[in-house]
This record gives sequence, structure tokens and C-alpha cells, in this order.
Amino acid sequence: MPDTEPDTALLAPPPPGPDAPAAAVVETVAAMVAHPDYPCLGARSVFRRDAVTAVVLDDLGDSSRGGSLDRLAAHLGDYAREVDADGDLVSFVACFRTPETTDEPTFERLLWGALQHLHDQDDGAWADGVSADPGDPHFAFSVHGTAFFVVGLHPGASRIARRSPLPTLVFNLHEQFERMRGDGRYTRMRDTIRRRDTDLQGSLNPMVGDHGDASEALQYSGRERPDDWTPPFQASPTPEETP
Repeated sequence: MPDTEPDTALLAPPPPGPDAPAAAVVETVAAMVAHPDYPCLGARSVFRRDAVTAVVLDDLGDSSRGGSLDRLAAHLGDYAREVDADGDLVSFVACFRTPETTDEPTFERLLWGALQHLHDQDDGAWADGVSADPGDPHFAFSVHGTAFFVVGLHPGASRIARRSPLPTLVFNLHEQFERMRGDGRYTRMRDTIRRRDTDLQGSLNPMVGDHGDASEALQYSGRERPDDWTPPFQASPTPEETP
């Protein structure tokens, strides 16, 4: 199948106006995920079961005191402390009203800037069982000792499945994936998602990979990168590592 833009090049409705209520913003993401051609079965499941914790913030690049990223740090920290990782699939979704459009390098810079800010605000230990080095094949992002796989979505994404109405960060619990690997569900769901994504896009996402093969940091922004790309993130040393 050729890598061409199908009629479903944008699976979601247009973004709501700048003064739209938060519920209307989240609904645009829900509508995208509910589209019959949307490939991610996990995302479809959490929205269908109302298992999404969503926040709507103003600016993905706002690192000022008390600004959007400080508010995200507070919300995500509460979520990490309270979420039941042993239950059914759940997700934390953060939507940002601005910037309304970005190219892929700009969004990637904003995404990693946000993750660095979240880490710098986090006083918890890094999650057990995963690496804090974004170049390590066993890396996962951590908040308050809870490991997350981060999915970045934005209007300028080259992959249709990542092309959301507004910049959005999705935080999925790593422990959920490990539990699914243990009971045999993970491989089946992964293969189905990749097949559906290939059907939608016309080509397999070149950045997909399995945990332990290459750093999952390569997948966070959705942008295809050269082999020598280094994630722009630095974890603070733990007390044990500090000389």
C-alpha cells in the first residue's frame, strides 16, 4: 500500500475555540480515538470505559511559577500517588490549548521540555525496575516512583494516529504493559495495533519498538529521528549517586 494521505488524514474534529470549556477540548480527543479507523485499541478501551483522567491546560511551553507545567506536575503527581495500577487499563491525558499548531521538531522540544520540568518538580525516587537514562533500552519516565510510557500527539504529526486537534500528552502506566506481557495479552494487542496503524498510514511506523530493544524515549514524540539522536533529558542523581 502506498504511503499516501487517506480520507481519514485527520481522525478528529477541528479543535474547539480558545474559550471552549475543558470538557469540549477533551471531547475532541475522545472523538478522534472513537473513530473506527483509529488504531490504538488501548486508547479506545480507556475512553470507552471512561477510564481517562484528563486535564486541560493553557500552554505546553509555560514553565513559569504556577503556570501550566507546574499545574501539570501537581495533577500528575496526585494521579501517580493514587492510581490503581493493578486494575484495568487507565490513562492520564493532558491537553494544551496552545500552541495550536507545531511542526514535529518544535513539538518534540516542547514535549521534552515538559518532561524535564515535571522531573525537576518531582521529589520522589525514580520508579523501580526502569532506567532513568533516556538512552537505555529499559528507560521509562517516572513521576513519584511510578513509571509511565508517554505518547505525544499534536496537529503537525506526520503519523495520522498522532495527529490530534491540540497538543496532548498521554501518560500510560508501565506496570499495565508488564502485566499484559505476563498474561499473554500484550503481544496480541501490539500486533493488532501495528497492523491497524499500517492500514491507516500506508506504512509501518519506523519508530515503533518493544521495551528492552531500544529506548522507548525514541517513540514519545512520534517523530522519525536519525540514529544519532539523543533525548534532551537529564535525570537528577539520586541521593545514593550524589558524591
